[in-house]
Amino acid sequence: MVGGATRQPWQRPMAEGAAGLCGRHGPRWALALHPPLCLACAVETLGDGSASLVRKKHVLSRLQDALAWQALTVVQLLAPDERVCMHLLGTLFEMLHSVEDSSALNLLVEVLVRLVVELKSEQYLYCILGESQKELCKATTIRTSLPTFSLLGKLADAIPGFADILVVKHNNVVDHLLMGLMYPNEGIKAAVCYLYGKLYSSPIGTEQLSGHFEERLCGVFLNILECAQTKELQVNCLGLLKELLKSDHFVSILMNNSKTEEETENPDFLEGENPLPLILKKLLLTGDEMLQAASSHCMAAVLVHSPSRYAPAFIHADVPEFLFECLLCKNEILIWSVYCCLLLLTEERLFFSKCHTVYGIESLVRSLQGVLLLNNVELHKQGLLLFTEILKRQPVEIKLFTNRGVCLEAIDVLMETMNCPVLDVVMEAVKAVAAFLRKDHLSSPPVPYEELQKLLEAVLKRCADLSPSQSSKKHAGDFLFSVSQSHPANRNLGRVPQRQGQFLLNTLESFRNACRLAVEFQGDLMAQENAFTAPNSESKDTLSNFSEFLLRICDSLCIPMVMSYLERAVSPSVTEVFISTLNTLFTVVPSMRNKFSRKLASSSFIRLTLELKARFCSVQRNPVLNHTCSSFLCSLCLNLYSATEKRRTSQQEQEMSELLQKGLPQLNYTIAESLLFLSETHEPFFLDQSLCSHQHCFILLLYFAYTSGDRFVPDAELFLAVGNFLLSAQDHGVCPPPHILRAALYLLAVCQDKGKALDLRSLSTIRRILDNLPDLSLVYVHCPLLLKFFLCYPELMGRFGHQVLQLWFSWEDCKQTEAEEADFGTSNQLNSADSLLPILKSNSSILLILLDLVCSSSVEVAWKVLMTLRTFLERNEDLLVCDLLRSQFLQILQQLLVENSSATLQANRNLPVLLSLLFLVQLRSKGIRELDSTDFKLLHQVSNLCGKCRPGDTDLLQPSLNFLYWSLHQTTPCSQQRGVAVLLSNVSLLELLQKVLECTWLWSPPSRPAYLSSDDALLCSGWLLVASLLLYQHRYNTEVHQTLSVNLTEVLNAVIFRNKKPILLLVSIMQFLRAVLRQNFSSSLLVIVGQKTASSATQPQLSSLQDTALHPLAMQQVFSLVVSLQNLLVHVQLQKDLLLSQAVVACLETLVEYLYMKNQDAALHVASQPWHRFLLFTLLSGGQKSFLQPEVLRLMTLFVKYQSRNIISQKEISQIIHEAAEANIAELPEATSCALHLFLSQIQSSHSDQVEPEQSGIIQTLLDRLLGQRTTSVKHQDIVYPLTADVCSRCNRGKRHT
Repeated sequence: MVGGATRQPWQRPMAEGAAGLCGRHGPRWALALHPPLCLACAVETLGDGSASLVRKKHVLSRLQDALAWQALTVVQLLAPDERVCMHLLGTLFEMLHSVEDSSALNLLVEVLVRLVVELKSEQYLYCILGESQKELCKATTIRTSLPTFSLLGKLADAIPGFADILVVKHNNVVDHLLMGLMYPNEGIKAAVCYLYGKLYSSPIGTEQLSGHFEERLCGVFLNILECAQTKELQVNCLGLLKELLKSDHFVSILMNNSKTEEETENPDFLEGENPLPLILKKLLLTGDEMLQAASSHCMAAVLVHSPSRYAPAFIHADVPEFLFECLLCKNEILIWSVYCCLLLLTEERLFFSKCHTVYGIESLVRSLQGVLLLNNVELHKQGLLLFTEILKRQPVEIKLFTNRGVCLEAIDVLMETMNCPVLDVVMEAVKAVAAFLRKDHLSSPPVPYEELQKLLEAVLKRCADLSPSQSSKKHAGDFLFSVSQSHPANRNLGRVPQRQGQFLLNTLESFRNACRLAVEFQGDLMAQENAFTAPNSESKDTLSNFSEFLLRICDSLCIPMVMSYLERAVSPSVTEVFISTLNTLFTVVPSMRNKFSRKLASSSFIRLTLELKARFCSVQRNPVLNHTCSSFLCSLCLNLYSATEKRRTSQQEQEMSELLQKGLPQLNYTIAESLLFLSETHEPFFLDQSLCSHQHCFILLLYFAYTSGDRFVPDAELFLAVGNFLLSAQDHGVCPPPHILRAALYLLAVCQDKGKALDLRSLSTIRRILDNLPDLSLVYVHCPLLLKFFLCYPELMGRFGHQVLQLWFSWEDCKQTEAEEADFGTSNQLNSADSLLPILKSNSSILLILLDLVCSSSVEVAWKVLMTLRTFLERNEDLLVCDLLRSQFLQILQQLLVENSSATLQANRNLPVLLSLLFLVQLRSKGIRELDSTDFKLLHQVSNLCGKCRPGDTDLLQPSLNFLYWSLHQTTPCSQQRGVAVLLSNVSLLELLQKVLECTWLWSPPSRPAYLSSDDALLCSGWLLVASLLLYQHRYNTEVHQTLSVNLTEVLNAVIFRNKKPILLLVSIMQFLRAVLRQNFSSSLLVIVGQKTASSATQPQLSSLQDTALHPLAMQQVFSLVVSLQNLLVHVQLQKDLLLSQAVVACLETLVEYLYMKNQDAALHVASQPWHRFLLFTLLSGGQKSFLQPEVLRLMTLFVKYQSRNIISQKEISQIIHEAAEANIAELPEATSCALHLFLSQIQSSHSDQVEPEQSGIIQTLLDRLLGQRTTSVKHQDIVYPLTADVCSRCNRGKRHT
């Protein structure tokens, strides 16, 4: 035996040689250690039986250091002499079985293993194996075999291939290993398990020992693992188990242990108790993190072979519960192992149905919170992956988050990961967000909408940070078009980082799930609002706010982000999720669906989707993307149809929906190819239904794109293609459905300016198709270009002009609110006047159609026609048009008066509109015009019509009296004389005017004095017409057949006390008062009725004489009237009302003239009142602070005329002349020029002797310049325009008073 007690012959010479060096050995055996070591002495000491164990342990320790630090030197000394090596190995092996000290044994094993490894000779290895086998065979007890087992284990660990040699050439050692496992000593069992682990780590060993394990080792091993008490045995058993679990065969044996053949054939055989899961579960309960990590790692090693096969055993053993508990630790290795094990368990549905996830979700969330604080990226990813799988696979019927607090913590964890700098971790988190956004995960009220908003915003912003900003604003179609034209798809995908595209895809999936979540919650009343909101308070945490947030952030962040990506690459998967998300958003906020659809269409999303289908879905590729794009286009078109077609029917919508659903999936061609198909004609006697479907779908898409402003097809080509489409349909005797025909006509209309005019054949085709329609409104689109299309072709206007204009004016306004325009940047182009004006100017025959509409249409349509004609008359100076309108109005009035009685006339709603238009035609005429026969006939008809009315018929009387009033003023004296005679001969008219004047004192005043109601406007017209009749009857001494009576006291009180009367009514009454004052209250047409001012005995005689001279006025009334007029002027200064100021000054002028004619002293007394100077100061203290104001100049003229030197001095007169000389006369307003002319003329005539020669020259120069500036309108200063309330504001610029 190697290492026996008898000294070998080779040992003596060596000892002798050694004695000569350190006593005996030479220097070559010395090792340079600290202190030095003589290798020969060390060998002798180890072999010396008399040496103490302590000395030998010291030598072993020094030898261990030598092999560690100077292994090459040791090998160089030993290797040349085989005898020395064999002697040393024999000595060490002999000591291994003779020494009982554990520390010495460990040193011996370490030195022996290291020596064999360093010598690198199979001879020594086989020698050790042989001696070990002999030792195991002769051992009287297994206890003495422990050093051998330990040595073999260490050799197997240190030398590659040792396990293979042991199994193949010394396989009888395996029997001794099995015996060692049965020995009741856990140290031996641990050493044997360690050696077994090394043997089964070798593929050869696994193959050779497969039967051994199945027949003999498996049961023993499981029993040892279950009963192991020491940590060393537990660790080594788990090490062996780890090696065994690498083999699917061994896993099957271990998991099927103790099962009968019948049980193993049962698919549910693993649902009972199985020893291995229970053993591993027991290790989880030890509390030792190392054992827990090894146990969970072994579980994962089992499950990785077949989760569906082996997971039930662990689940039935309640292992997941304890795995979740282990997550509360801080050991990264343990957490990783548990994550891996749980991740494999998620593949088994039983894991969820047993509610293990419900139990463990809180532990997982808390674990993720702690893991995110660690600097372990892989652990972050693994934990988020597990969280995602649980969220994704959790059954809908089992609620995962039963505690709202845990749900909020989960959101916080996901929010925190958005700040992680590692993109891979963020990508896993975004996947978790997508899986988290499920109704069953968030259905516990109250739903945390605000937290979800923050989470989604963080996800989108993180994704947007990775995307480069857009270089410029483009439409959606432009992105894809530029990409598709310049780069192949695969090249683009290579240019964009793959992870960035995947991150965008995950982000879009999260956002899509959020949109779907919002839609699902719409049917859940508990999820609509926060049920825990306090009474009478508004919560922001509502579904409505969340839905609006989704729409808003999609518009502001999601869409621009995807568009930026599409600038560089186009991925079918990204675009599929993106288009699907947009389609879902249509139903997220139903009230915003139409606006959102208009925004998408105007941003070229129809074009984008068509390009996607053509690029990725042709030849039946990408069916999911094709279906998504087709569904999106269908929804978008139906939404646009719903938004624009206010008179749609459910049947029309259903037909369009069926057409789009059937045809869009097949529409996978480029736009150019589709345009060619649109122009393609059918075979003779054969109608290709698929081609028809393709054409109809493409026309609808073009229609909705063009109505939204996305004109992505050349107009000339489209115009030709649509024309050919209609010709082909007519040639085959097929009339397209109304919605297709509507779209085709619209496209022709919008493209007609870029294409050639339609020929007669095309026009005939369109006419025949339209003649077959039951109602033109079926194909009508409220668009100015379509109106122009019908009216610019005589062939179409003659047949359909009346219907089209009727539809144009009767179409309901669909204007958007200001908020909508601010949100989406759209505007409404529907302006009937601006659209019709150019057409009316080029074709005046359309006026006849419009006039017919006034009589034959509803009052709403007639009023819109009136507004259009009014605008046309204001902008068009063609007097022939006015003459044409007057003649037509006369015919219409005659027809109405003949066909209708008084009662029916008053019920005719269109007649007031017609009369308003008649007045506007008169108003449009400029300058003085001789009345012709048509005018007199109109005057006669209108006056007769007024005679048939009651004062309450304001709609009829208002425009009629305005027309009569205007006719008297804007004509020559000859025509005035004839016109007054016509009106005064109409007794019914005068009786009506009498009733209208009396209504002034009967009708209650409005709540707002400045507001001019229809009744007040009629009173204005009545008073002004009566004032004009008084003026012209007196001037022409016209015969009177019926007199009018007026209560003078009421008239004066109306001006003095005002009583909240509107300004225009005050002006009208003052105009009447001026007329009667000018006639000295003496007129054959007017009877003054009023209470005589009491001349009681208490009044002085002077007052009675003055009252007599001023009759029917009283001096007290004169003073009250003057004071009221002064107050009105102060009020005017505050309100800046030029109309009232000029009326007040004119009334004051006329009153003083009347007083001067009746009683000069009274007139001078009134003109010299000191309050007049204060009034002037008040007027001059306003905004202008200039004498060159019409009311100031006219007051100055009045005071100069009546020599009121206490009111105006010569200094102030000089100041006015100086200011006028420095002013630019040409820029002065007309009223100011007239007032200045009157003032200077008065100075020149009455103060010429007081004016210096220099000033006289200035005055004459100014008068000459003013005379050149005056216009013919000066002759008509007395005209007041008494218009209706809605027109007054537009005509204030034309109201003038003397």
